Amino acid sequence: MKIHEYQGKAILARYGVPVPKGKVAFTVEEAEAAAKELGGFVVVKAQIHAGGRGKGGGVKVVKTVEDAVTAARKILGMQLVTHQTGPQGQKVGRLLVEEALPIEKELYLGITLDRASGKNVFMASSEGGMEIEQVAHDTPDRILKEVIEPGIGLSGYQARKLAFGIGIPAASVNAAAKAMLALAKAYDEIDCSLAEINPFILLKDGRVMALDAKINIDDNAMFRHPEFADLRDLAEEDPLEVEASKFSLNYIKLDGNIACMVNGAGLAMGTMDIIKHAGGEPANFLDVGGGANEEQIKNALRILLSDSAVKAVFINIFGGILRCDILATGVVNAARELGIRVPIVIRMEGTNVAEGKKILAESGFNFAVADGMKDGAEQAVKAAQ
Repeated sequence: MKIHEYQGKAILARYGVPVPKGKVAFTVEEAEAAAKELGGFVVVKAQIHAGGRGKGGGVKVVKTVEDAVTAARKILGMQLVTHQTGPQGQKVGRLLVEEALPIEKELYLGITLDRASGKNVFMASSEGGMEIEQVAHDTPDRILKEVIEPGIGLSGYQARKLAFGIGIPAASVNAAAKAMLALAKAYDEIDCSLAEINPFILLKDGRVMALDAKINIDDNAMFRHPEFADLRDLAEEDPLEVEASKFSLNYIKLDGNIACMVNGAGLAMGTMDIIKHAGGEPANFLDVGGGANEEQIKNALRILLSDSAVKAVFINIFGGILRCDILATGVVNAARELGIRVPIVIRMEGTNVAEGKKILAESGFNFAVADGMKDGAEQAVKAAQ
């Protein structure tokens, strides 16, 4: 689950990471009140789940309350386009009005899982304020890393090593190390999949502060954090992905025109690959799970067909816990209820496959039953054309 910058900063502040004074504003009037309270010299920042807001016009530094009002009017409600939103952009529904600070240096801090080592890794760089992917590509030697040992956490000596390594002056190293240790503790205790501070700033008076915060919380750990449920902003998520989550379906929208329904993430990846190999483009990733029932199958199809870009559906199921006859019954019932108007190609193997194929054949619908994944992908690509 992604959360907004101001929400991430509020969480980090509770763990001892220093953050600027600021207030969230949902209206121009609230932005004006916040600017007055903070003295007028403020930063007005769009709050969306995407980076690159400044380049897109979503961040304005102003010196007066009047200018803050003007900036708030311009940003609030705009369709903000960044390199992470895609060309459609994202509508801005809230702002963060924050004190402007005298910056001496911009740095980078981040934590995520290193899948090669199977451990979390703390990253720090002297190249803050830039896209870390660009830094990794152009100057990878400027990203310093320390492995976080499970059960131990980030050690004080590691934090100080990173602080010195990214050029923080000796007088500020302890403050920076303290902030790093706080970030690492927050990452662990709230079950993050990503925690970034970019930029992490050194002020002219020697203080350090998190000028931004990007926090992603692992969905699989949300049962441990019911207090975070209200932080979810559904307006920032794809409506079809939100709908799929109501039925415990794993759905991610893509840019193609061939909808995919599978059971199992590995099979989903293989299905998308084979569609690409056959010359097509997958419209989504949809894993109904190993134990899906007829109702989930029906809702999965309904969600797939809600995407106007879909020109064909490829159902690729290996029958185990989800038997092939259950799948076939669910698909037939969905077809009757939804009035399906696009070609459906079905490849299924496993438990009760003969019964499943019989149900499809006797349904009265013109389903295309494939002989293997390759045949199914080729039929789906041809149907979509």
